[in-house]
Amino acid sequence: MTQAQWHIHQGSIEDMLVVEQQIPEFSNPKTREDILQRLAGRKYLALVASCDGQPVAYKLGYEQAAQQFYSWLGAVIPACRGKGVARALLLEQEHWCREQGFSHIEVKTMNRFKTMMQMLVSHDYHIAELTHPATPTDTLLDVQIRFRKAL
Repeated sequence: MTQAQWHIHQGSIEDMLVVEQQIPEFSNPKTREDILQRLAGRKYLALVASCDGQPVAYKLGYEQAAQQFYSWLGAVIPACRGKGVARALLLEQEHWCREQGFSHIEVKTMNRFKTMMQMLVSHDYHIAELTHPATPTDTLLDVQIRFRKAL
């Protein structure tokens, strides 16, 4: 799959759920109800990357506070990883946020998702906070990292 084979558009929750169900790292995929509850009453952006009419990736975020956008969820199906889809979604989200007047974007990830962390750092996101595992059975891979980027 090359960039010419996929395109990014504003998508639906259903499109995102199609992708969400195909992510092996997500042990507890989000449901339609989870998403609707979180987005209720908020300005949000739901981006979907499609290939041959099928959703293959998404990025979902919302206004968390005045001028602050929170990039909440995102995923790329395994067969489409490493092809620039996540990067393209990130850049499109940043562009939209600038147009909407947001001053910064925040995103959380976990230490276990090193490709995500590398992408964020390479696009000028900075570590703003670390949250250590809540239970003794968790490992360093479960450390949550909050990144922030000024727009």
